[in-house]
Amino acid sequence: MSQPFPMSPVPMKMRSVVSCFFILFVLWLSSTAMAEPVIIAGRVRCPRRGFNPACFNTYYLCPIQCPNTCRMNCNLCKPVCNCNIPGGVCQDPRFVGGDGLTFYFHGRKNQHFCLVSDPNLHINAHFIGKRNPNLRRDFTWVQSVAILFNHHHRHHKLLIAAEKTSKWDDAVDRLHISFNGTPISLPATDGAEWKSSIVTVSRTTAANGIAIEAVGVFRVTAAVVPITAEESRVHGYDIGGDDCFAHLELGFKFYNLSDEVDGVLGKTYRRGYVSKARVDVPMQVMGGADKYLSSGIFTKDCLVSRFGSVKGDFERKEEGKEYLTVMCGSGREGSGMVCKR
Repeated sequence: MSQPFPMSPVPMKMRSVVSCFFILFVLWLSSTAMAEPVIIAGRVRCPRRGFNPACFNTYYLCPIQCPNTCRMNCNLCKPVCNCNIPGGVCQDPRFVGGDGLTFYFHGRKNQHFCLVSDPNLHINAHFIGKRNPNLRRDFTWVQSVAILFNHHHRHHKLLIAAEKTSKWDDAVDRLHISFNGTPISLPATDGAEWKSSIVTVSRTTAANGIAIEAVGVFRVTAAVVPITAEESRVHGYDIGGDDCFAHLELGFKFYNLSDEVDGVLGKTYRRGYVSKARVDVPMQVMGGADKYLSSGIFTKDCLVSRFGSVKGDFERKEEGKEYLTVMCGSGREGSGMVCKR
């Protein structure tokens, strides 16, 4: 009987070596996945039930107009850009007012400006920026916001800030949050929550994205974003080196504003407000920076300050009801908007 042909020892050794490398690779991959969460920018979901069932826990990609940061409209099951809805504050500050109109307010770098001032709510923003010798103004962005509000006759303060960073990494959290002077720490997990009897803070992404709500007062979404090399080149920011000018992209929703509300953004929520910005120019700019200038992030000393006044307590707009949101056929949504064909 013929003997079976003996297997060569060389292929056996190679097979063993390949198997060892494969096992080591799997072990390395597992340890890496456990050590750091995977951060995927540009995806959003509805983490809670009670809205459109098709939306629950299903990720959707952000629109091409805002590929890195957006929010989910859970009723419509559709991702929308924060910067295109009323209450949006983004870019070199670009605002969308309560009337649905877009305008810019540049302010000045390293100074504070009042965005909203009402008897029970006051919001200041700290602007960072860089001087352009070819312009008579600074390039500016919102680095932090301070929100002061009254809840059940007690005064509270909230701070949301983007930390300075030289080299941007989507996986590194650059958000700083504090409530009544105490820093809030959240696990680096999408959907992680911190709750008190007054506010709820939840991550919208594993890093650099949050939503905060004070029931019956406001809701705000915030994302930390950098100035990219491409943005710097296109707009002539000339940014590089040790600072990528990390800043906030914000989306505000207000529930109980009075008709005496003021501030860069706040006054656009008054009933009957008519914008004085020119509609025949491509870039509508709101002036009057000195009226909104504040001496500090938590101060209430701007010329249009309304915080703490008694009158507003009796002139609520439909107490307890939030401003309605509408969506045009084009996909744009907002409060007080007019849809055109």
